Amino acid sequence: MRLKHITACILALTVATGATAQDTSIIVQSTTSTANSGLYDHLLPIFQDASGIQVNVVAVGTGQAIRNAQNCDGDVLLVHAKPSEEMFVAKGYGTIRTDLMYNDFVIVGPEADPAGVAGMTNVQAALAKIAESEALFASRGDDSGTHKKELSLWARSGVDPTAASGTWYRETGSGMGATLNAGIGMGAYVMTDR
Repeated sequence: MRLKHITACILALTVATGATAQDTSIIVQSTTSTANSGLYDHLLPIFQDASGIQVNVVAVGTGQAIRNAQNCDGDVLLVHAKPSEEMFVAKGYGTIRTDLMYNDFVIVGPEADPAGVAGMTNVQAALAKIAESEALFASRGDDSGTHKKELSLWARSGVDPTAASGTWYRETGSGMGATLNAGIGMGAYVMTDR
């Protein structure tokens, strides 16, 4: 991760501390992907030493993080679903939305590649082939930013995978790590961030 991104994270947390009613701690509602990346393990000790403010991270999917913050259960949001973030601010739940980091998404799958999508560069075509072949696909199914992105890509491919829920399309209702493990266990494709 670049130094400017780390600095931006620290600045974002510092700015957010002015908005909290407490002066000794803040709550960060975060995506599970960011929490699992090790970013907080690196940044929080630096921030806490510099500010004296304890940071409590709640790692959930983007949708749940936003709902938690709407219920006043968060001082800072680190999530990844821009339209939902913009709506959060537009409705008056937040004051500032800024791009802090980015990620991209890839489709991973079983070595046998039953849908024949390995090496494809057009994600909509790959998803359409997965659906057409009814190859197993494990989805987070948790209203996270990754799940929202996955659903938007399915829509652009002309497929409604939820119509096949429980057959070839399996919703785990879990974070990324658990969904990847489930996908491995069942020999399924998974869309994941990297």
